[in-house]
Parts: sequence; C-alpha cells; structure tokens
Amino acid sequence: MSADKKKTLKVKQIGSPIRRRWDQRATLVGLGLNKMHKVRELEDTAAVRGMIRKVSHLVELVDETN
Repeated sequence: MSADKKKTLKVKQIGSPIRRRWDQRATLVGLGLNKMHKVRELEDTAAVRGMIRKVSHLVELVDETN
C-alpha cells in the first residue's frame, strides 16, 4: 500500500452524549464528533477502531474505503 493511499472510515454520530459517562463523551470528542449527524472521515487504525467500538451505540460506520 502506498503512503498516500490509506484506508479510511466514515463515521456518523447518531446518538447524543447527553446523560452518558464522561469517558464516552471524551471518546466522541477524540473522534472529532460533537454534534448529532456529523460525519468524519478517519484513518483506519486499531486505536480508531477501538474508540468506535467503545461508543458503538452512539455512532454508525457509514463507509469503509481503501
């Protein structure tokens, strides 16, 4: 895989962080999500996958590209 051709994930926030634990809120901020229905394109790494798994009830995976 070349350096400029990295795998990416599109993640959309579908749940509100209101009345959630502080670490779940911090994870959403770490993913760059802070408003409902916001979509971010993130690099596909183990750390990002772990963050998505932690707040899987608040986000959905929209697209996975190479």
